[in-house]
Amino acid sequence: PEITMIIERYIHREILQRCLWIAGLLILVTTTNKFVDYLGDAASGEIPASYVLKLLWYRMLAMQSEVMPVLIFLSVILAMARLNQDNELIVLTAAGFSRNRQYRIVLRFAIVFSLLVAVIAFFITPWAKLKIDELRIRAREEASISALASGKFRELNRGKNVVYIEKLSDDKMSMKNVFLHIKERGKESVIKSDSAYFDIDKNTGNRFIVFNKGIRYKGMPGKLDYQTTEYEKYVALIEVSEKKSSRNNPAVMPTSQLLFISTPKYQAELQWRISSVLICILLSILAMLLNQYPFGQKPFTLLLLGILIYFIYTNILGISETLIEREYLPAYIGLWWVHVAMVIVILIINNVITSQHKRNPEEIQILPAE
Repeated sequence: PEITMIIERYIHREILQRCLWIAGLLILVTTTNKFVDYLGDAASGEIPASYVLKLLWYRMLAMQSEVMPVLIFLSVILAMARLNQDNELIVLTAAGFSRNRQYRIVLRFAIVFSLLVAVIAFFITPWAKLKIDELRIRAREEASISALASGKFRELNRGKNVVYIEKLSDDKMSMKNVFLHIKERGKESVIKSDSAYFDIDKNTGNRFIVFNKGIRYKGMPGKLDYQTTEYEKYVALIEVSEKKSSRNNPAVMPTSQLLFISTPKYQAELQWRISSVLICILLSILAMLLNQYPFGQKPFTLLLLGILIYFIYTNILGISETLIEREYLPAYIGLWWVHVAMVIVILIINNVITSQHKRNPEEIQILPAE
């Protein structure tokens, strides 16, 4: 038992070491691309500069459920390829440490790793995506307001409103000598006031301009049906928040809610989260099997083959998810058929390897490392 524990810790350490440096590489590549994108958005005024690092942090958390499966797959492939290349797997087999025992060691590591992936996919990723949506909405709202300046015309609410402010306070919440042009249902209105201020509905997140003592003109230019109204206070909606609609997005919904919604797009999201866990286990087993073939001592060949298998597997899952959302594929079939197909492939590969070992019992021979 003590020797078994030593060997198990040794193999786990080999896999974990490769997990760490592959994770560092993947995080560096993915976050660098996103960081450049966010910097571009900040430079163009789409988001405030103070939001860049926050968005980058939440984006990094949101991507982990997609990064982790490929991480464990490549780590097992490279770790076992190194052991195979140095003939350590052959020595273990010769010492009575069978292939099945080696599989169980890797599988135990994969199961523990999958539990971590489950926590990330079921809880952390939806929360991080919700935070990203909220930050983007808030950033868009703040960017539209921060672009306001005294003595200039500015568009609000995606061009539906045009505001002119003669004097704007330093905190950009109060205005002097302001008018607002509104296009609504084929009619146009102009609201004028000596003073106004911005207000936000805490429940909906919608943004308003509150005018104090002014005049409102409503009608179409060139026609005689203009209406003139004097008011003490007038509230105009200038920015509709997207917070409410973003919470209906399946990607940001808590897993506990998805369990009780039978709508196809919600079921597709739930199955995708579960798939993140299944992928880790199935691909770890497949990585072990691939190392039993003659090219098992060639890490780069294994790496290329592993990447190809991963992309085929995940792309078929992505296509199936889209088919479920569009109701071309029943939810009870869903993504499960892809995992069942992968299990069948694993069983076929295992049977081929087993039959080869039975037909040609291996004569233990230490091969020179390449």
